[in-house]
Amino acid sequence: MMNYLILVRHGQSRWNLENRFTGWVDVPLSEKGIKEAMDCAVELENVEIDVAFTSKLIRAHETLFLILAKQKKSGIFLHESTKRDEWSHHPSRFEESEIPIFSSDALNERFYGDLQGQNKQEAKEKFGEEQVFIWRRSYDVQPPGGESLKDTYERTIPYFKEEIIPQLENGKTVIVSAHGNSLRSVIKYIENISDEDIPKLELATGKPIYYRFENGEFRKEEEMKE
Repeated sequence: MMNYLILVRHGQSRWNLENRFTGWVDVPLSEKGIKEAMDCAVELENVEIDVAFTSKLIRAHETLFLILAKQKKSGIFLHESTKRDEWSHHPSRFEESEIPIFSSDALNERFYGDLQGQNKQEAKEKFGEEQVFIWRRSYDVQPPGGESLKDTYERTIPYFKEEIIPQLENGKTVIVSAHGNSLRSVIKYIENISDEDIPKLELATGKPIYYRFENGEFRKEEEMKE
């Protein structure tokens, strides 16, 4: 059985545009980010997606909604809360035009703590360029009050193993609309990238990354194949 994992970093957010540390602040897409998400939607228009996963942040949701809208599909959130499950009465089966969406803060962007909201250039002037570089690009050094990339990995990967991989094992093609650092974590795990090399990985906004899932293994592909 062959199916795919599709990873998409959200389109440019308004704080990406302003060169500010965003982290868990719930900032929507910029005009450019909407265009990037729409271009991504065109690329994925004919891809048969079965299940979607996303973070709790609106920029990832907006990106996912634009992708699904191009496919003329309605996303239905399956909430983690027991009370919401009781109230929403999720269907046991979905219509052809519907797709289940699972949302978790395990897929949120790295939490930047005291840096959130600060302009990155101003932070360099305040703390020194070398120190800001270490906070941004080291694997296991935390910014003040925030998470390191290692911390992000340690919350993202258990969720990936427990929730996303079983969907792939069941023959589903899965899309994950998330963030630079949560997706770096997933790619680090899939490709077994070293701690030293993973901070160097750059992910373009609004550009899908494809992995073929076959016999329990991931293989990166430049595009979807029939």
